[in-house]
Amino acid sequence: MAKIIMMGMSLRKDSFNKKLIHNAHRILSDSKSGHEFELLSFNDYPMPVYNADIEAQSGIPDDVQKLGRKITEADALILSTPEYNGGMPGVFKNAVDWVSRISPMLWPGKQLLLLGASPGGLGAIRSLGHSRVPLESIGVFVFPEMFGLSQAHQAFDEHGKLKDPATEERVKKLLNKFCNHLR
Repeated sequence: MAKIIMMGMSLRKDSFNKKLIHNAHRILSDSKSGHEFELLSFNDYPMPVYNADIEAQSGIPDDVQKLGRKITEADALILSTPEYNGGMPGVFKNAVDWVSRISPMLWPGKQLLLLGASPGGLGAIRSLGHSRVPLESIGVFVFPEMFGLSQAHQAFDEHGKLKDPATEERVKKLLNKFCNHLR
């Protein structure tokens, strides 16, 4: 049994990626995968923009250490990322940078599945590709398949649930494939 943490990598209150990760958590919680799933809120880990001077003067911020402990305790992660101006959000990259400073390094060998949601037609696909680079460079195994949800502003009902059963089925198949990979 693997312990998997799940988080939407957006700070926005009504984030499409928070909705997508909540749907993924619901799907997996209803499954019989045998894995343990913990849904985290990125807003619970506020951190300054990475600056080596801050690190030298004050060390690793407490909220970064808290997030680092969660990652250390997990076997795998499922993250959902927005796309800002064709790339990975700064807050996501900042979290990767800060957590990579914790010693001993805790990212190597972690398994990670990337999801993304965007109101555009490409479904955060550029952000998904860009997010792989820094994660893989610090030793994370990023699952080859990813999921991008386009037209995210129209994809959820008033309760935040995916409207389209076919889309939910695609998400479910990928989540199951990732969970089976972890066995």
